[in-house]
Amino acid sequence: MTARPSHATGSTDVPLLETTIGADLAATVARVPDGEALVECATGRRWTYRELWDDVTAVARGLASLGLEKGDRVGIWAPNCAEWTLVQYATARLGVVLVNVNPAYRAHELGYVVGQSGMRAIVAVPELKGASFADMIEQVRPDHPHLTDVVLIGPPGGGAGPWAANSTAWEALTDAGRASDLDVGAVEATLDPGDPINIQYTSGTTGFPKGATLSHRNILNNGFAVGELLHYTADDRIAIPVPFYHCFGMVMGNLAATSHGATMVIPAPMFDPAATLRAAAQERCTSLYGVPTMFIAMLSDPSYDEHDLSALRTGIMAGSPCPVEVMKQVIDRMGAEEVSICYGMTETSPVSTQTRTDDSVERRVSTVGRVHPNLEVKVVDPLTGDVVPRGTAGELCTRGYSVMLGYWEEPAKTAEAIDADAWMHTGDLAVMDDEGYVSVTGRIKDVVIRGGENIYPREVEEFLLTHPDVLDVQVVGVPDERYGEELMAWVRLRDGVGTLTVESVREFCTGRLAHYKVPRYVHVVEEFPMTVTGKVRKVEMREESRTLLGL
Repeated sequence: MTARPSHATGSTDVPLLETTIGADLAATVARVPDGEALVECATGRRWTYRELWDDVTAVARGLASLGLEKGDRVGIWAPNCAEWTLVQYATARLGVVLVNVNPAYRAHELGYVVGQSGMRAIVAVPELKGASFADMIEQVRPDHPHLTDVVLIGPPGGGAGPWAANSTAWEALTDAGRASDLDVGAVEATLDPGDPINIQYTSGTTGFPKGATLSHRNILNNGFAVGELLHYTADDRIAIPVPFYHCFGMVMGNLAATSHGATMVIPAPMFDPAATLRAAAQERCTSLYGVPTMFIAMLSDPSYDEHDLSALRTGIMAGSPCPVEVMKQVIDRMGAEEVSICYGMTETSPVSTQTRTDDSVERRVSTVGRVHPNLEVKVVDPLTGDVVPRGTAGELCTRGYSVMLGYWEEPAKTAEAIDADAWMHTGDLAVMDDEGYVSVTGRIKDVVIRGGENIYPREVEEFLLTHPDVLDVQVVGVPDERYGEELMAWVRLRDGVGTLTVESVREFCTGRLAHYKVPRYVHVVEEFPMTVTGKVRKVEMREESRTLLGL
């Protein structure tokens, strides 16, 4: 008997939401006006759905008072905070495209995304962990005259400080919004679910990130589908320690919550295991999100036993493969018996496959689940493009409402990723079993996943090539117990340069490259291992790196 092809179609029992994010939020507000919508644990601030709606409206009017209109791009550069969420929904209601800026970015990366997206305004915190975001914005502004407005999130009641010279304070923005009588509903009536609403930059193999452009339909439906598979209702309370600048936070977290009337709980601005445990306990959270390293950190936190997590029912682990022991502890010790594994990528809004709440532990640690509702997945031979039989490895592809509109203003790059039949090629190697469960077995490209962050070596290589002592460089991923993978740079030095230390490389990168992209190891060589045709053999380099480091 011939094996069935590796192709699966999701259930169509629940139809797609053919509406905008603002209209969906309005429907939730009408349904549960007094339900708790948002809790920010660091400040103790809380919003009901009616209060959230009023503040979102004020922010939307405030942004409109800056002259922002449908299709304009607005950046958000901040850790998880209530203002991030307000801006997410306010821009959606105006049809303004929200550009997520990673808080780990520094001036070099900020300048690129401001220019590539044609950003008109940016909302940011003035500083974070000793890095002045306000200074970096001022540094890149002269090169980008289209960046006309900067809104800085200060503490309530003022405290603007010296950084306010060329910017608007958050309070001034919301005051302007409350004084405005703009009919935001009339603006929303002109929007279409297929309109672009969000740009998320994903590291690119070309050396610079590409802007995955997502619509209302893309992310609203994906957040809704995630929530449906976790059986969310207005009684659920979701602890979201994962970053909002990723789909994990803003789609699987925020949009899954608001489309079901559930509560969004922000444990802390950045992930902190003790603060997350405290938030989950004090707020009686029913759901908890994280990449495996976050769950490991929480389970091993000295304060773990002080927290009552008895309300936990479910949650999501995603970003990298889940170790069996971790899954067992999340179920047994945390009590999150219905915890789910999700797989996807920014370009697919993000989730394509997910385990179900009644799947066995074995399924949840050995697979990334089955295809999502209203989507298709298939596994193809990377060379021929033909669908392979079940049980055979190949490239995982996905098709349906979740596939991005494209990479912002990069049609050639878009065509490389999405084929003529609208299939998104993930670059991941996968196997589909007889029941349709998918296991991701590796990556066709050389992407390194460090603690849930995708790093494309080419981007790091191109940056390190600007180092005065570096003649050539190749970056590979090496195994790491804590983060899954770490970066190792193989470096060829210029003539006359004796050596290059890890410390000097880190110093060169600090403040110019996101911390997670800075190589942990440096290995100086005369030549790289090459194929007969002159291509660098990264497979060989990875193996040799493991030996050199004793991994």
